[in-house]
Amino acid sequence: MLRAMLFAGVAFSALTPAFANQSFDAVLAGHAVLPAETFIDPPADAPADLKVSGKFATGAVRTEALGSAEGRSAGRPTGVKVPFRGQPVQGHSGIKRMADGTFWVVTDNGFGSKANSPDAALFLSHYRVDWATGTVTRLATVFLHDPDRKVPFRVVHEGTEKRYLTGSDFDLEGFQIVDGKIWLGEEFGPYLIRADMSGKVEAVFETMADGKPVMSPDHFRVTTQNPGQAMPANVNLGRSRGYEGFAASKDGKFLYGLLEGPLWDAEKKDWEKVDGRQSLRILEFSIAEQKWTGRHWKYVLDAGATAIGDFNMIDATTALVIERDNGEGTPDKACPAGQRAETCFHDLAKFKRIVKIEMTDAHVNGPVRKIGHVDLMKIQDPDKKARKPLNDGVLTFPFFTIENVDVVDDKHIIVGNDNNLPFSSSRNPNKADDNEFILLNVEGLLKAK
Repeated sequence: MLRAMLFAGVAFSALTPAFANQSFDAVLAGHAVLPAETFIDPPADAPADLKVSGKFATGAVRTEALGSAEGRSAGRPTGVKVPFRGQPVQGHSGIKRMADGTFWVVTDNGFGSKANSPDAALFLSHYRVDWATGTVTRLATVFLHDPDRKVPFRVVHEGTEKRYLTGSDFDLEGFQIVDGKIWLGEEFGPYLIRADMSGKVEAVFETMADGKPVMSPDHFRVTTQNPGQAMPANVNLGRSRGYEGFAASKDGKFLYGLLEGPLWDAEKKDWEKVDGRQSLRILEFSIAEQKWTGRHWKYVLDAGATAIGDFNMIDATTALVIERDNGEGTPDKACPAGQRAETCFHDLAKFKRIVKIEMTDAHVNGPVRKIGHVDLMKIQDPDKKARKPLNDGVLTFPFFTIENVDVVDDKHIIVGNDNNLPFSSSRNPNKADDNEFILLNVEGLLKAK
């Protein structure tokens, strides 16, 4: 538990630079692929609108004809077209290993924004990964719904009995399962959602930091402004910069929500920073008290990074965080220098890391300590486990968004991408990315102090 630290550990942490971290090797131990175009049916009692998804995915204009509008990734056609019959099993944005070796995975809001995702259902899927065959089997899916009207604002399917929730209601980006309840970290508000194991919403909590609500422009209390008027003073977080990582203490008493973007510092008229680098809040929530404790930590982005992707605890005081840039693709498929085209990558993936951090009582209200990291662009593959082509003898994970990491055992972690179907093509410039999971031996990182 974070509140009971040994003096020696606190003293060491206090003297260790927050930004210093060592590089460790990552060795591929398994690779599994769920094809990009994998779809499931919505529940039988869901509104007919959810039987076809992506009708608004490419913009605010409705597209009715199935497969009539091709997705693009940074201007490159991906070969996959919307609308889809059914719901795509994509947007993997948080993962949790279960005691039996299976995994629960949350799917995000659908197509990237409130405006374009009203026909994207919100759900979590239970998977079994077979590393020997490289296959992923879906065991169950839980769809989020709100029959008891716990959501404090109007939802897309307001007038229905079951009130299935959509990507225009919430953007689910992380979760934990604690004592039979699903706790979901949401990006639009940002909000914290509690649901039972059937997906029925039981409560929605607004986020608090420094005694004040955390509100993005998409928070339900924010109203549209007339031209020339400033954004309301209570907006203190950028759009789509809410929870991206969402962890739980090992004793099940606390949740830790990691924002994707910094809070706005009204006094300095700037985003929160530490030594000139953007700083993201980790906010603590007490499950027993059902409220934010007021404690926080700061996750400081390294030079070259633009966001985090996921967050899970290793033990009582250390955790794993995905830290990344916005690039995608590898040099072998790069555009000529200074050029941009539909058939090549112009902004290559460079910074894709899994970082081990320490967050003790000594770090409360200050930066976490970065202990070490592995580079996902340099994954060793001595046993030829890769199911995708190597680059210069190593497996790369060059995805725009990588949003799944959890500990498997004392040597291994699992990492997965968010393929943003039909919009991401990070391995091949013109082919939509599959959903990939990799099992990595990172014993050195997990043992690092």
